[in-house]
Amino acid sequence: MTEFNTPLGTVIIEKHEKGDTLANLDIDPGLSNFRPYRRQKEALIDIANQPQGWVVIARLDNKIVGYVTFHPPDEFTRWGKARLPFLLEMGAIEITPDLRGTGLARKLLTEAFSDPVLEKYIVMSTEYYWHWDLKNKGMDIWTYQKMLENLFSSAAGMERVYTDDPEITSHPANMLMVRFGKELTPEQIEQFEILRYAGKKMF
Repeated sequence: MTEFNTPLGTVIIEKHEKGDTLANLDIDPGLSNFRPYRRQKEALIDIANQPQGWVVIARLDNKIVGYVTFHPPDEFTRWGKARLPFLLEMGAIEITPDLRGTGLARKLLTEAFSDPVLEKYIVMSTEYYWHWDLKNKGMDIWTYQKMLENLFSSAAGMERVYTDDPEITSHPANMLMVRFGKELTPEQIEQFEILRYAGKKMF
């Protein structure tokens, strides 16, 4: 847990590995980029209740004002079908509009990725341009892409890597960002490298 000062007050950044610790918190209505905010809270609780899932939130008093999620890749994707126990997905990161531009997203990522447990994992993030809040940011698609790539690289230690996954290659703005934990074996990294270029032959 750490504190971060914002124009609205001191925000607490903390990790939640159980859904019931999130259930008693409110959620800011501005956290609705992926789904309506009440459903978003339900999704955060569900992720925290997964065996390998957890949520790092930014909390202002009793209200969630930002979050980043970690969970195993969806079982219907290439990444989930492979069932690699050391592969983890950073599912989403979102900050309420009232606190965007304050550096909270960077602080949230920095704190989340300082967790030593992540050294045992390859953490991946599939970035699809249709999820990006281009309107509120006032950016074109390529400026937003570069902003995200720089943020994930500097705050989370992630790097952009190529893959032939058709969901990523369906648009040139989409990205696969990856962070390799320091405790991974060469064999684990090789398994992931093979998966990146699996095409349809693997399944």
